[in-house]
Amino acid sequence: MKLSESIKPISVLKEHVSEIIRDVSENHKTLIITHHGEAKAVLQDVKVYEQTQESLALLKILAQSNKSLQEGRVKPLRKALSDVRKRINKFNAE
Repeated sequence: MKLSESIKPISVLKEHVSEIIRDVSENHKTLIITHHGEAKAVLQDVKVYEQTQESLALLKILAQSNKSLQEGRVKPLRKALSDVRKRINKFNAE
C-alpha cells in the first residue's frame, strides 16, 4: 500500500464519494481521510476489515495461550480429553 496514494482530504471524499467507495470496495483498499491536514478517519473495504478483525482475534487467542503456558495453566492432552468426556457424560446423564 502506497501511503501517498492512500491519503485523501475530506473535501475529495465529499466530491467523489461514490467513485471512492467503489474503488475501495473493488480494489480492497484502505484510505486515510484527513481534515485540516490531520488524519481523522479510515475508509476500508469491508472484506479487508473482516480479515483484520479475524487476524486480531487469532492474535488474542495466541497471546492468551502463551500467557496460560507461562503461568503453568496447562494440562496434558489425555487429561484434557478425559475431562471433556466426563463433562459430556455428566451432561447426557442429566
